[in-house]
Order: sequence, then structure tokens, then C-alpha cells
Amino acid sequence: MQKTQFGGLLHDLWLDLQQPDVLWQGAVLALCLGLAWLVARAVRRSAGEAQDAQFGKRGLKRLAFPLAALVLVLIARPLLKHWHSVNLLNLAVPLLASFAVIRAMVFSLRYGFPRAAWLASFERVLALVVWSIVALYLTGLLPGIVESLDAIDFSVGKQRLSLWLILQGTVAVLATLLAALWLGGLAEQRLMAAAGLDGNLKLVFARLARAGLVLLAVLISLPLVGIDLTALSVFGGALGVGIGFGLQKIAASYVSGFIILLDRSIRLGNVITVDKYNGEVTRITTRYTVLRAPTGVEAIVPNEVLVGSVVQNETYTNSRVRHAVTVQVGYGSDVERAMALMVEMAQAQSRVLADPAPKAFLVRFADSGVDLELGFWIEDPEAGVQGIKSDINLAIWHAFRREGIEIPYPQREVRLLNPS
Repeated sequence: MQKTQFGGLLHDLWLDLQQPDVLWQGAVLALCLGLAWLVARAVRRSAGEAQDAQFGKRGLKRLAFPLAALVLVLIARPLLKHWHSVNLLNLAVPLLASFAVIRAMVFSLRYGFPRAAWLASFERVLALVVWSIVALYLTGLLPGIVESLDAIDFSVGKQRLSLWLILQGTVAVLATLLAALWLGGLAEQRLMAAAGLDGNLKLVFARLARAGLVLLAVLISLPLVGIDLTALSVFGGALGVGIGFGLQKIAASYVSGFIILLDRSIRLGNVITVDKYNGEVTRITTRYTVLRAPTGVEAIVPNEVLVGSVVQNETYTNSRVRHAVTVQVGYGSDVERAMALMVEMAQAQSRVLADPAPKAFLVRFADSGVDLELGFWIEDPEAGVQGIKSDINLAIWHAFRREGIEIPYPQREVRLLNPS
């Protein structure tokens, strides 16, 4: 077995396994892992008890074991080296470091994309990729692969690019993006916990912070691997032309989203009507707003429509709204008594406000009877309107039947002027 065939670490470890001294290395490694487990357990307990800085506590809890084990192994390795070989500990270092990298990246993605269902499969793919790189490093094949990738090159203008450089740039951008998403999630959590800040402003600042951090991550990572940012000028110009022609609606919706969040004309919980859609605002993003109708159907309305159309906001400055029910009584009925009963039935409902008080009106004299209208106010339109109208109509129906007040139906009288 040649040392270059299996890699330095594996070859030296193979030699150590044939000696009884390897038990000392195994005992030290086991001790380091045991102490790391105790440290991680203590961190988990403190994270469970702490209410502040929950995001940072969760991240530390997830990374506590691999980081603690890595630090302990790095401390124990030079101490044990004075008496025994430490090839087993040398092998444990890249394994623990890659374990920590995998957990850190997945944790950052969970906060960057909290509703992504693909993270479970991505974690397995990421673990496979990272462990494959570690395996190539341990077997000594990684330098040869790097040289082969670097040999495949091409030019973009004056910039020389190779597959290895592109791969480095991709990894650097992903790493900085993950860090940016992690910081963006931390900033968003802090902003959402701020008590004296308006809800819309919290969303605006959170999205601006995340977008700014992502842009900064790209601008920092590309020059680090030797990629000139001017090489992206062609792409930037093409993107600008695409936005100018094909992406006008999308760009307008994003700009409109920031306008809505900044001017606070529409907020979460508002009951609005735009075009033919009515419902409660349950979510506002930079591209669209979600309206949940009383039927449970959710309408996804582009923000451009909200900015360019007339929006009826039932809860803009005050959540109190007026609604009305109409009923018709016969010409032979006591109209004043009918109006008094309508007011009484409205006052008996718990959702109807006492101030302004419900009031009945004689609207007009129709063909079959007298049209009456009952106006009443409620302060919880998000709870729905059909339910309260149905309850009032049903109470009026029963009250009219008790009082003998007639609710007429259309009738037609036909007279024969010439019986023959």
C-alpha cells in the first residue's frame, strides 16, 4: 500500500490501528465527544429557558455539539502528541468541521426559507456533497481534481474563467448568502419583537435588511475569488432590458409593495374590497397581498392592483362599519310598530353597537307594500357580515309573526272587463 494511494491520514491511521497505543487516541476522542455532549446539553437547557435572543440561542444549540467537540479535539491533539501519535484525532478534525458546516448551512437556510419543504432533501444532498469532499481530501484525490478543473478555462472579455474558479465563486457566494440570510433572519426577528414600531414598517425594514445583506454578500464574495464585477455588466444590462420590457408588471408590483408598506394605507387585519375581491388582509409581501374572504377563499392580489385601483378599506381609521337589512310590510300593517320591532331585534344582538344606535327608516312606498330599512353598526367586520344579518332577519321574522305584521309577496289582480 502506497501512502499516496490512500492519502496521508488514512495511511497513518492504518499503521496506528495495528498498534495498541491507538486505544489512547480512542479514549481521548471518546472523552472529547462526551464532554461536547455535556456542553451541548447545557446549551440546550439554557436555550429552552431563555426568551430573549431566541434566534441566536437556537443556532448555538444546533452547533454546540460539533463546535465543542472540534475545539476539544484541537486542544487535546497537541497535548497527546508528546507521548503518542494522533492520527485518529487528525482524522476527526475534518469530520467534525464538516459536520459543523452542514449544520450551520442547514440552520441558516431554515431561517432564510422558513416555509421551504425542500430543506429536508437538501440537507441530505448537502451532507453527501460535504462528506464527499472530505473523502476526496482524505484519500489524496482532491488536488488532482482541482488541477483538472482549473485546466478547463475560457475567457469572458478580459476575464479568464475556469471551472475551478466558477466552483469557488459559487461556493463563496453560497457561503456569504447563507451568512446574509442568517443575519437577515436575526434582524427580522429583532424587528418583529420591537414593540414601538408599526407592523408595516417592521416588514419594510426586515425586507430591506435582507435584500441589502444579500446584495452585499454577492459584492463581497465575487472579488474574493478573483472575479471582476465588471464582467457582470453585460448581465446587468440584459437584466435592465428585461425589466424594461418583459418584467414591467413584476417590477411594478414590487415597487407598489414597498409603497403600501411605507404609507401604511393597508395593514394586516384590514377588511378591504378591491375590484371584485373582498376579505381580510392576512399577508402583505413585496409582490402581492393575500385577502381571505368570509368563505375561506384566499385571493392573491398583485400590489400593482392595490396601488392603481380604488380600494374600500372598512377598517382604515376605524373598524366600525354600518350595514343594513331591508324588509317590506303590508299597507295595512302598523308601520311604526314594525320599525320599533326592527330596532329591538337589532339591539338584542351582541355584535350590534349601542352607539351609534340602530335605527329604522321608511324607504319608499312600493307596489306590494312599504319598504323599511334597518341600519346598524358593528366593530368586527373581520368576523363576517352574513351571520349577523341572518340573525337579525330571523329575529324580525319571528317578531312580525307574533305581532301579526304582514310581510307581503308580489300579487297581481286580473279583471275581466267583458265577461262575454
